Amino acid sequence: MKKIFIILPLFLSGFLFSQKKIQKKPTGRAAIPVKLNYHDEFKKISDEIMTNGRAYENLGELTKGIGPRFSATAGYAKAVEWAEKKFREIGINMIWRQEAKAPVWIRGKESLQIKIENGDWKNIRMLSFGNSEGTGGKDLTGEIVLINSTSELNAMSIGQLKDKIVFVNVPLDPKIINTSDSYLQTAKSKLISASVIAKTGAKALIIRSLTTANDDTPHAKMIYYEPDDKVKIPALSIGVRSADELEKTLKKQKVTAKINMSAESKASTTNPNIIAEIQGNKDSKVIVLGAQLDSWDIGEGAIDDGTGVVQCIEVLRTLKALGYENNHTIRVVLYANSENGGQGREMYAAFVKKKDEKHIFALGTDAGGYSPRGFSLDMSPQRRRLVSPWKEYFLPYGVYDFDQTEAIQDISPLKKLDIPLAELVVDTQRYFDYHHSKQDTFDKVNKRELLLGAAAITQMIFMVDKNW
Repeated sequence: MKKIFIILPLFLSGFLFSQKKIQKKPTGRAAIPVKLNYHDEFKKISDEIMTNGRAYENLGELTKGIGPRFSATAGYAKAVEWAEKKFREIGINMIWRQEAKAPVWIRGKESLQIKIENGDWKNIRMLSFGNSEGTGGKDLTGEIVLINSTSELNAMSIGQLKDKIVFVNVPLDPKIINTSDSYLQTAKSKLISASVIAKTGAKALIIRSLTTANDDTPHAKMIYYEPDDKVKIPALSIGVRSADELEKTLKKQKVTAKINMSAESKASTTNPNIIAEIQGNKDSKVIVLGAQLDSWDIGEGAIDDGTGVVQCIEVLRTLKALGYENNHTIRVVLYANSENGGQGREMYAAFVKKKDEKHIFALGTDAGGYSPRGFSLDMSPQRRRLVSPWKEYFLPYGVYDFDQTEAIQDISPLKKLDIPLAELVVDTQRYFDYHHSKQDTFDKVNKRELLLGAAAITQMIFMVDKNW
C-alpha cells in the first residue's frame, strides 16, 4: 500500500504564474523581475483544482472502466492506453513508453479448509501471496502450528516444524499511530517470510492479513524467495476474524489445514512505464512526479494507486490550464510492476543514470488519496532547511507535517543517484482497511480529499520549479 542546489530567494523568481509577464519600464531599461506573492499563486492552483479538477472522474474511468491492472495482464495493457489518452487530452505532446520486465504470475484457483480432530472441513477465505508457489492444484494437508513471535520461532528445536503448516497471527501494532509505520514494521518481520519458515522444514505458511480493518477480508502480500531456497513453500493470508478464531481453536485442540493453490509463475514479459512531460523553458533539469499504474488482481486498485495516478495527471492538467511557464522539465512517470516485482522503478532509475539526466527533485504519491497532511522529505538536512520556509504557504490548506524523512514509494531507487525525494503524507488511518484487498474500490475515495492532495502536490512542484 511503499532521494546541491542553490535556492533562489523566495520572492525573486523570473516568471509570474498564471501567464503574467515580466514588466518593463517605458524608459527602455532592462526588465525587472516582479516579486511573486506565493499565497496568491497557491490559491490560484487550489481554486483551479477544486473547481475544475478532473482527478475524481478520471479515477472512476480507471477503476470502474478498466478495473484490476495486475502486471502482465490485459487490464494493465488497457490502463497504458487509457493513461496515454488522458495525457493527450490535456495537451501533453511528449509521451513515451519505457519497457520494463514483469513476471507472469497467475493466481488461479485457491482454497483453504481447516478442521478439528473429529470435525468437518470448514472453508476459510484466503489469498495466495503474490508470486507464491502453488500446490500444483493438489491438496496439501498438514497440522497447523501457531507462532506469534520470533522468540517462539527460535525456541523451536530442529524437526518440531517439519512437515507442519506454520500460522503467524501478528496484528498491526495499534499503539503506532502512523499506520504506515505499523505496516512496515510488521511486513519486515522474519515471521512472515516464506524463506525463513521453509528453512524450519515447514511446508506452508499462513499469516494474518496486514490490515487495520476488523473484518474477514484477506489482504494480499508479495512473497520474496531467497536465491538459495532449496524449497519454495506456498504462502497465503486470511482475514483477521478467521485468524483470531483459528488461534483460539489452536489453544484448545489440534487443527489440520488443507491447502489447494494452482498459482504458478511463467516466463517473464515486459510492461511499459508511461512517461509524459512538459519541457522546461529555462533548462532541461527534471522535476519528476510518480505513481504506480499497476494494481493487485483482486480489486479495482482505487486507493492503491489509482488515486496517485490521477493526481499526477491532474498536476500536468492544472499547469497547462493556468498557462504556467515552468523553468524546468516537469515529468510524470506512471510505473509498471510495482506490486509484484518493482521492475518499473528500477528501470526508470537505470535510465536516469545511463542518460546522466539532471534530476533536481522527485515526488511520489501512493497513499490512497486521503486528506493531505504534509510531505516526507528524504533529502539532505541542508535541502530540508530550504523547504522549511515554504510551510507558511501550505498551512492554509491543512498541510503542516514536514518532519518525516523517508520516501519509500516507486521513486526510492532515485535516492542512490543523490536526488532529493519527497512523498505526499496523508491521513492514513483508513488506508490499510482496504489496501491489497477486494475492498480497494472507487467508492472508498472521497472526491474533495483527492483534489486537496492534487492541489498540495501541484503547489510543491510549483515551489521547487520556482526556487531550485
